[in-house]
Amino acid sequence: MTTPATSPAATTAASHRATTAPTTTPVPWNPQRPSPMPHHRYRPFQDRVDVPVTERTWPSARVERAPLWVPVDLRDGNQALAEPMDTPRKRRFFDLLVGTGFKEIEVGYPSASRTDFDFVRHLVTTDAVPDDVTPVVFTPARPELIDRTFESIAGLPRAVVHLYIATSPVWRDVVLGRDRGEVWRTVREAAERMARRAEAARDSHVRFQFSPETYNLTEPDFVLELCDGLTRLWDASPDRPVTHNLPATVEIATPNVYADQIEYMHRHLARRDSVILSVHPHNDRGTGVACAELAVLAGAQRVEGCLFGNGERTGNVDLVTLALNLYAQGVDPMVDFGDIDAVRDTVEHCNRLPVHPRHPYGGDLVYTAFSGTHQDAISKGLARHARRAAESGVPAERLPWEVPYLPIDPADVGRSYEAVIRVNSQSGKGGVAHLLRTHHGIDLPERMRPDFSRVVQEATDDSGREATPKELYELFAATYMAEGDVRLHDWSIHQEAPGVHRFVCTLQSGDRVGDHEGTGTGPLSAFVDALAGAGHQVDIVDFAEHKADGESTAYAECRSNDTTVWGAARAASALTASVEAVLSAVNRALR
Repeated sequence: MTTPATSPAATTAASHRATTAPTTTPVPWNPQRPSPMPHHRYRPFQDRVDVPVTERTWPSARVERAPLWVPVDLRDGNQALAEPMDTPRKRRFFDLLVGTGFKEIEVGYPSASRTDFDFVRHLVTTDAVPDDVTPVVFTPARPELIDRTFESIAGLPRAVVHLYIATSPVWRDVVLGRDRGEVWRTVREAAERMARRAEAARDSHVRFQFSPETYNLTEPDFVLELCDGLTRLWDASPDRPVTHNLPATVEIATPNVYADQIEYMHRHLARRDSVILSVHPHNDRGTGVACAELAVLAGAQRVEGCLFGNGERTGNVDLVTLALNLYAQGVDPMVDFGDIDAVRDTVEHCNRLPVHPRHPYGGDLVYTAFSGTHQDAISKGLARHARRAAESGVPAERLPWEVPYLPIDPADVGRSYEAVIRVNSQSGKGGVAHLLRTHHGIDLPERMRPDFSRVVQEATDDSGREATPKELYELFAATYMAEGDVRLHDWSIHQEAPGVHRFVCTLQSGDRVGDHEGTGTGPLSAFVDALAGAGHQVDIVDFAEHKADGESTAYAECRSNDTTVWGAARAASALTASVEAVLSAVNRALR
């Protein structure tokens, strides 16, 4: 999208460099004014790191295949927990990841704690790693910790050893106290030690991974120097590639900037066919998902993250959202989230953290509508989907999905339609009608829906809470199907000639009981004539009836006692339901 040159909301990087301070000149249509917050304390990304890509190609790219997903819940996610996982919880999480279809899994930081070391050994001694799954272990660039890491994976048939070191200027100056040359020397010595240990581990096929931590704040030429140096040192080849993982350790800019940084590396890495270009976005700006998606467009082949986005601060990028975003675009995510609630239950148990009700795809409320306009659109969409399936002969679960407000079919991730529409004081006639129809077989006529919607809104306004389908039906029955002062004790209908019906009944009106009869062109007009004989003037304005599961439901809109009201009834016989619906309307009018 091209931003107009006159827009005050966005500028190019070039114009940022040419301007010492952003303009604060008011514009007529925007009444917002400067805040008292000290924003001048923070520097924009272009003053902190150079992003040399100028002829970017990622905006026109398309994702047609899922990247290699690498969950880091057992390491990066685990170290962010107030109560880190023990071996039983880690094993449950690992089994979930394997069962879901992940093929490369970071299983721990074995040099950091006895618990992590023991878990990696547990995977080895219990033969828990399937033949097509590769564990990843994490190590800093320190000799004794590298040795400890290799001790942990002894006996694994395959593994990736993941080396990391922080590389940005602020880390070099404030934390490490090393210049660029000293950082490269530390990395080279660590990488050489890893190569020697891997050569000695004859029982394992070990590959290597490198992460220049704080990559997105590091000079691009320095990262390229480090990565290309390790590619040579580890003698990467297409059949034994090295993984270069580029973390947005703390988000610093809009996602397009990260995409530019990734495209730069994608274009300039040496031995590109021997390198797996990986990303590890965090979510400090709330754009971790966007950063990952744009990074894949820019050339990333592998994405590290956590299920539902656990991790330090605001978390790692969410692999569930990323995978199902692809799914919603018709791309196979290559992992199975067909039972999203089971996945979420395991993650919540192992992390001891709840998943937010509004979390994309997995939250309790993400396929739920309370708003009346949303409910009406969804109800119509579901009904149309069912009709199209029936007409085409294609099962509904295989038919292309086109339902308003629902980006994917909830059934595809194991959710039922029961909770899609829920009713409160914000709901409308469409949602109320949908719940009565799907849960109780009550198919309200269009003209009746606004009437019952007002009844429901009054009830939910008074209670201040949601109405369940059971409560809706009880409210419907109490409103439209309750007995009143006028009752039929005995009645019968006779067709005396074509188009001539006689209705004979015993009718009670309050304390008065009497026998009455009436004639008409049909059963209901004959009943209305009988009611007139008892002193109840009735006009039938509208009428509907349907049958489901062997039971008939009738709806009658009648004008009586100077008011127009609806009545309804259910019975085994369509005629009985029709008569009782008219009688219900008469009683409502009297009330």
